[in-house]
Amino acid sequence: MRGPHNIWRLIRTGATLERAGAMNHALDAFEAGPLLRAVARTLAFPFRWLGYKGDPSLPPVSRALTALGPAYIKFGQIMSTRPDVVGPEMANELRVLQDALPPFPVAIAKEEVERELGIKVDDVFSEFSAPVAAASIAQVHKAVLKDTGAEVAVKVLRPGVEKAFRKDIDAFYFAAQMVEFLSPSSRRLRPMEVIRHFDGVVQGELDLRLEASGASEFEANTAGDAGFSVPPVFWHLSSRRVMTLGWVEGVGSGDNDAIDTAGHDRARLGARVLELFLLHALRDGFFHADMHQGNLKIGENGDIIAYDFGIMGRIDEYTRRVYAEILFGFIRRDYRRVAEVHFEAGYVPANQDMDEFARALRAVGEPIFGMDASRISMGRLLSYLFEVTERFGMQTRTELILLQRTMVVVEGVARSLDPHINIWEVAQPIVEDYIKESIGPKAVIRDLSRTALVLARFGPRLPELAQAALVKQGHNSGDDEENNHRHGWWFVGGAAVSGLVIWLLALSGAF
Repeated sequence: MRGPHNIWRLIRTGATLERAGAMNHALDAFEAGPLLRAVARTLAFPFRWLGYKGDPSLPPVSRALTALGPAYIKFGQIMSTRPDVVGPEMANELRVLQDALPPFPVAIAKEEVERELGIKVDDVFSEFSAPVAAASIAQVHKAVLKDTGAEVAVKVLRPGVEKAFRKDIDAFYFAAQMVEFLSPSSRRLRPMEVIRHFDGVVQGELDLRLEASGASEFEANTAGDAGFSVPPVFWHLSSRRVMTLGWVEGVGSGDNDAIDTAGHDRARLGARVLELFLLHALRDGFFHADMHQGNLKIGENGDIIAYDFGIMGRIDEYTRRVYAEILFGFIRRDYRRVAEVHFEAGYVPANQDMDEFARALRAVGEPIFGMDASRISMGRLLSYLFEVTERFGMQTRTELILLQRTMVVVEGVARSLDPHINIWEVAQPIVEDYIKESIGPKAVIRDLSRTALVLARFGPRLPELAQAALVKQGHNSGDDEENNHRHGWWFVGGAAVSGLVIWLLALSGAF
């Protein structure tokens, strides 16, 4: 469906960008070349009068995206997590993008709930409120369960939102293809990959079972974290278009006056927000990637309560170790080690000069460490770090960009609670503990044990795999035969060594 019929949709989009004064901002953000700029302005300017007016009080790009509707608002929100694509200034503007749309009637919400869950609302809920929050994809209602009296939050997708998003995403793909065709210089930003990333995030948010799954996993991971809680999922009242969670009562984390009135220690809360984020990212590799003030409340007992799990971040164990070593290296101001970690992980190509890279890292770190404690920022450090690594040929890693963006948001929350917080003092014990657990001798033994277990599972197949490798080399000739012969023996030797490792671990009691 990504054909020429999308041209009219793009003209309407361009006309709105022109009318809101956002066209040049958007073209600059995506580093559009002369041809793309000429085509965009030629198609959009004559139809400027067809563009939506939007809210004049908003910045130009936010004004245009808000006027264009839910898919564009969501696109703007997601692009706020990709400063590598739109630049830090645009990402910062998009971060404050309004996410409040007119709610749809409560009667329609009840119909959706009944159709999705196969129930009668009045049979299950003694109360079902008007919308308490309305966003681009769904809205939330407060309800009370008839059988237990428990208060719950019922999230319901907007009617027809899937179809509307499919149409707009189809146009986005078409636009990305045109951008790549008309502006070769923009290809380094990989427009098609950006849209695929957006498509994946949206598809996940359009299936509330996935958000419920994320909330459930997050709750299980953090069950033992003092001073933190996650509302439980009511699975029997959740489906693809409806999700039910426990209701969250508390003071908004952005309301300092109310927090003070309630008698909570804001300095401790600020530190705890940062500690929890680092703990979840490093220990679990699964973190809340939208931890802004609107998604955090302070409970009556002082607990930090998280909700809205539409955007969750995940990083694998190896990446967590790399990230921790990078942070730890900066904490110790060991720039040579930070450089080595980048090269060892393959983040920076091997043909680059490590000494030059270490010198560039020092230029990033030293000015930051020279700042007053209240101005030291890991988010700023990571932002500068990505600028340097890009100069040295590092490819964009989406999971690290999301991590960096979340760190910036979390720092903002922590500083709003305690303007004098020393980010490094809070982070150092979390990072050091993780380093000890994941990179020390215990970690080596644990990794070897895991490797041995995997090899043990494949043990019965090792002779078969070795035989297949030896047979395959017999079908080759000349230099290829010699190379394959050598590789085949390396494989057999590796299998023998693996068997020896398993045997030694078995003797040591690892199994």
